[in-house]
Amino acid sequence: MEHVIALDVGGTGMKGALVAHDGTVPYELRRPTGREAGPRTVVASILDLVTRLGRESQERFGAPPAAAGVAVPGTVDEEHGIAVYSANLGWRDLPLRDLIAERLAETGRPLPVALGHDVRTGALAEGRAGAGRGIDRFLFVALGTGIAGGIAIDGRIEAGAHGNGGEIGHVVIRPGGAACGCGQHGCLETLASASAVSRAWAEASGDPAADSADCARAVEAGDRRAVAVWSEAVAALADGLLVAHSLLDPAAIIVGGGLAEAGDTLFGPLRAALEQRLVGFHIAPALLPAALGDTAARVGAGLLAHDLLTPDQPTPGPPSRGFPHQARPDHDR
Repeated sequence: MEHVIALDVGGTGMKGALVAHDGTVPYELRRPTGREAGPRTVVASILDLVTRLGRESQERFGAPPAAAGVAVPGTVDEEHGIAVYSANLGWRDLPLRDLIAERLAETGRPLPVALGHDVRTGALAEGRAGAGRGIDRFLFVALGTGIAGGIAIDGRIEAGAHGNGGEIGHVVIRPGGAACGCGQHGCLETLASASAVSRAWAEASGDPAADSADCARAVEAGDRRAVAVWSEAVAALADGLLVAHSLLDPAAIIVGGGLAEAGDTLFGPLRAALEQRLVGFHIAPALLPAALGDTAARVGAGLLAHDLLTPDQPTPGPPSRGFPHQARPDHDR
């Protein structure tokens, strides 16, 4: 059975896998992104990881992978395979698709490579195999190191005119607020991302190692300091989702990423806060947890790679080109 490389490059970690056509994942691994060492180190880590996955395919299955799909954060030109800009990883105009293809060619035959935006790729996966199946219009929001979104309209993920479609994390929610890596102040991701909650809870708790998961547990235990931190993040997130809902009018908002792993500790107060803000002409969207968890972008990267091998799929098959109208395989979650 043919296998493809699927790689999700996040702000703090990378998730790589070999994925079969039926969606099974016989091999996967995780590595830190290494962004603290600078963009050159991040790129080197990506290339090393795809090399490792290529060798694993050869050793385990006696054949190289058939294709590769890689999802990265920031502004992405999927058509030309360029990682245009990432505030969190520090790169600009990086020809990442070509770099990956060249590295893989060194280990065997040349392979087709697809490059996608991590959250739009996650939205693609949720649309085909997750919480978005059967929903024509939805907004997928990932709450991780940063915050970004994927806009699904009639089965297509909208990349925008310049590759910036869905960048809800850089909507200014609190003017004059904390500085954001994008150069603005008061962006949503400075207030409601998993990393923002981690920073706020580390300060409030006095524990520099505390993170957003610790904060969620403290909220569940009734810690007033944690409740204050969490409530501020939820309020900012509800304000951001209200802006997005007013502009896009989606049938559903699907929320994933690390912060969403808090489950009802997040979704309960978030639903209440959003409903309080929806007035007049607003019709409340369904607020749904992502079905694929933190594997969404990796699953989507695998879909992009497999799409390169399917004759009736557009090439190079970026997520903005939409969902194929075919049977959707079940994917490892």
